[in-house]
Amino acid sequence: MIGLFDAETDMKDVVAILEQHPLLRAGFAHKIEQLEDKDWEREWMDNFHPMRFGERLWICPSWRDIPDENAVNVMLDPGLAFGTGTHPTTSLCLQWLDGLDLNGKTVIDFGCGSGILAIAALKLGAAKAIGIDIDPQAIQASRDNAERNGVSDRLELYLPKDQPEAMKADVVVANILAGPLRELAPLISVLPVEGGLLGLSGILASQAESVCDAYAELFTLDPVVEKEEWCRITGRKK
Repeated sequence: MIGLFDAETDMKDVVAILEQHPLLRAGFAHKIEQLEDKDWEREWMDNFHPMRFGERLWICPSWRDIPDENAVNVMLDPGLAFGTGTHPTTSLCLQWLDGLDLNGKTVIDFGCGSGILAIAALKLGAAKAIGIDIDPQAIQASRDNAERNGVSDRLELYLPKDQPEAMKADVVVANILAGPLRELAPLISVLPVEGGLLGLSGILASQAESVCDAYAELFTLDPVVEKEEWCRITGRKK
């Protein structure tokens, strides 16, 4: 666990509070480091470069030049809180989408964050994408990125309480966490049409079996794909 604190924070108080946690207790191993003062947002921007996923797709920071004008380019300004493609789970989902024939298809991005997966699907040929997220800031980030990429007219965005009841899609992708994927399996499983495709990530390799078990009844699942300690589960609706 890593925590960042303002320089004026009394770290003795922080340690004392942590020692009261039942999983840590007094004397837990820890290290306190003083970080040099930097413009961390600028530092992050300087180290975010265009990245290629699969055969066709590039994710490009909005402040960088496009490396290949003939490729499928998604211009992204995710903000500090949402997906950029650098995390293995986002990478696994982008590579999967790049390998699909999405022309004319409808795609649901369940837990859309920055909108990176929904927007990539639209740029790869999907006719329509639907993004769902519990965070209003994620909805706004997705909306801004869709406008930046000229696809806002084909992207619908909803908080869960506002989403239509009878949503269906040819492709459903959910890059969240193993716990919610298991808990929400009854909801997520009804979203793909018969024969539709499902892609799940945000899952540690050690959690793959339990997530597969939650979806195996309604989907014919493919072999699990791993990247570093993370994995992707894909399948087709029976």
